[in-house]
Amino acid sequence: MAILLRFAIILLIIYIFYKGVRYLTDPKRKLDEAYENGHYYFYDDVKNIRKNFFITYKGALFEGEKYLGTTENAFDVVSIFVFVHDSMKLQGFTKEDFLYLEKEILMNYPNAKINWKNPIEQLMQD
Repeated sequence: MAILLRFAIILLIIYIFYKGVRYLTDPKRKLDEAYENGHYYFYDDVKNIRKNFFITYKGALFEGEKYLGTTENAFDVVSIFVFVHDSMKLQGFTKEDFLYLEKEILMNYPNAKINWKNPIEQLMQD
């Protein structure tokens, strides 16, 4: 009986440790933390084209919709539409900030054409 109890306690400790490591390394948690602190974080599942990516930058949360198409040699992400979740958080952003975000997106999707949704689209056209 005592051996069974010890075995159960060891399994419980291993399970708690496993859940703790999973929590600390969860990218969604890191995105939420970066958003709260106003830091940059790029959250994406590159292998899953159907999942949108998220970027938090200077307190604003952006979401990017990926669209698959053909390039010269393969199928790849050829179009991305990026929008902000709360346009009021864009106060203080400059065109250079959006160019920086474009550069970061193009590092993961070099064949993509990035389209911004309003109100960012109006700023980027000038």
